[in-house]
Amino acid sequence: MSQLWSPAVQALTPYVPGEQPTERVIKLNTNENPYPPAPGVGEVLREFATDHLRLYPDPTSHALRSALANSFGVETPQVFSGNGSDEVLAFAFQAFFCHGAPLDVPTITYSFYPVYAKLYGIELRQHPLNEQWEVDLDALAEAPSRSGVIFANPNAPTGHAHSLAALEALLERVTDRVVLIDEAYVDFGADSAVALTQRYPNLLVTGTFSKSRSLAGIRLGYAVGSRELIEGLERVKDSFNSYPVDSLASRVGIAALEDHAHFEACREHVITTRERTRSRLESLGFDVLPSKANFILAQHPAFDGAPLFAGLRERGILVRHFNKAGLENFLRISIGTDDEMDSLIEALESLIH
Repeated sequence: MSQLWSPAVQALTPYVPGEQPTERVIKLNTNENPYPPAPGVGEVLREFATDHLRLYPDPTSHALRSALANSFGVETPQVFSGNGSDEVLAFAFQAFFCHGAPLDVPTITYSFYPVYAKLYGIELRQHPLNEQWEVDLDALAEAPSRSGVIFANPNAPTGHAHSLAALEALLERVTDRVVLIDEAYVDFGADSAVALTQRYPNLLVTGTFSKSRSLAGIRLGYAVGSRELIEGLERVKDSFNSYPVDSLASRVGIAALEDHAHFEACREHVITTRERTRSRLESLGFDVLPSKANFILAQHPAFDGAPLFAGLRERGILVRHFNKAGLENFLRISIGTDDEMDSLIEALESLIH
């Protein structure tokens, strides 16, 4: 630890992303889409005039925001775009949760939230999942004197998603602080809460192009909410980096949004493969949590998670193992192609028999 670091940096425990291997493996550890982006994305990349790169991009990302607004049925000023949803979330923490009061979060959810809280000096009030491994919305709503509420829906890494009725019931009870719903995985079987932003001005919904749009490598994220909330995000952005979305990324994102048929085909394929994999894992004796995401969380009652993780790694298959209380025996498995999931099942069969 360097003496040149500030005390705040010395106190940080950074987020650790999933391994990005250099060797050839079956990669089921970072929830990437196993299928390529829409064909129009390739056309944009082939035809993009490099002379554009000498100019700064539109600081408002108006074209991309308009495309997103059209896709969601909202007005362009209700949409914010950023360099991946992680950046959008970071801006949101700074814009809405620095109130000197605790931020209410589930104990098990996206592990970047505690990192942001530490970075910005925000106290977390963590609430256990219920007995069904679901985010406890009642506990989040009942907590007093909050700076805000944040959770992923579907939740990560459990995969459970609440209904719109349940989310609206939460919003009816939490009216004085921002409720941020992170919808990184919503397109794999859950209902988006974006429509609720029209009735609840304190609701902010974030999303990403990394999962269902197969664009993890280009870094695009967004938020949808009231104009008041979007203006708050813009104030933070323009105090940090006025040009977070580059010209090429913006055009790639628009091309991905325009091909709805490709989007539907890919997500339906992932959903079908997920359910097929769940059934096969259960036939091997695994306990698999219900999932509305492009991953599943599974454990075997007779085997510890760490040795299974290591055994799969030795066989050239990467999954995610979280060394965290309550999750230590679980494996989070991203949904790959059918052939990749067949290889996973074969490897697990060899490990447990």
